[in-house]
Amino acid sequence: MSKNIDNKVVTHFGLEWSHFDQSGVPSDELRKTFQRYFAKFPWESLPQNAKGFDLGCGSGRWAQLCAPRVAELHCIDPSREALDVAKKKLSDHANCRFHLAAVDAIPLPDGSMDFGYSLGVLHHIPDPGEGLRNCTSKLKANAPFLLYLYYAFDNRPFWFKAVWRCSDILRRAVSRLPHTSKLVICNLIGFLVYLPLSRIAQIAGRLGVSARNLPLWAYRDKSFYTLKTDAFDRFGTQLEHRFTKKQIEEMMIAADLERIEFNEEEPFWCAVGYKSPKEVS
Repeated sequence: MSKNIDNKVVTHFGLEWSHFDQSGVPSDELRKTFQRYFAKFPWESLPQNAKGFDLGCGSGRWAQLCAPRVAELHCIDPSREALDVAKKKLSDHANCRFHLAAVDAIPLPDGSMDFGYSLGVLHHIPDPGEGLRNCTSKLKANAPFLLYLYYAFDNRPFWFKAVWRCSDILRRAVSRLPHTSKLVICNLIGFLVYLPLSRIAQIAGRLGVSARNLPLWAYRDKSFYTLKTDAFDRFGTQLEHRFTKKQIEEMMIAADLERIEFNEEEPFWCAVGYKSPKEVS
């Protein structure tokens, strides 16, 4: 039985990806976001018949862009509803394999994968560090692993952190509501908060104003569909952890990754590391 899992979170994300299956995201926006996440990923160094895994594949939005680049992609998620969405989205990719499993029960042999990635997933489980070690145990020596975890605003000013603390109080309340109520409120947050703030940041950027520290600057070029999705993702989830860049690096080292490189651009923090070839006692 899996222990490193929160069943309420799994249920939430199953409902999220069933409702927001990402079919409404413009293709150019999806590709641009994919490129931001994978900016440091070493596609050119993968073997010709590379096999890897997407831990917490959700709707399959990243897998659909990764699958054409590799020989085999294992899509892993603990939510049956999310996996059903991913199967439908990836039906044209015969090289995808699907596994209903939690991070501490990945059904792949240790040391068998040429690469792996987990984007926006491990901060929603009870023990992210242990989850990362579960992932890296599946990698071959020198295989890359791409990780994205929520950041702790360690590169932001004090007032920005204060705004987040206020929003987190709201998240804790909203996330405990029934699904329909959560969806309605999060849609309102998307419309009344995410939309105006992201567009203010967009306008400020176009006017040449330094806007990188404005709230929701990262959403300045996102569609309203994405704003609604991420509002539900952010305020509808009961469990989340946040980490500084240093903490993520330490976590990756503890998971037997080396040559760690962070992307200094948004989204924060996204990093790639390589499985150590050394035997760990």
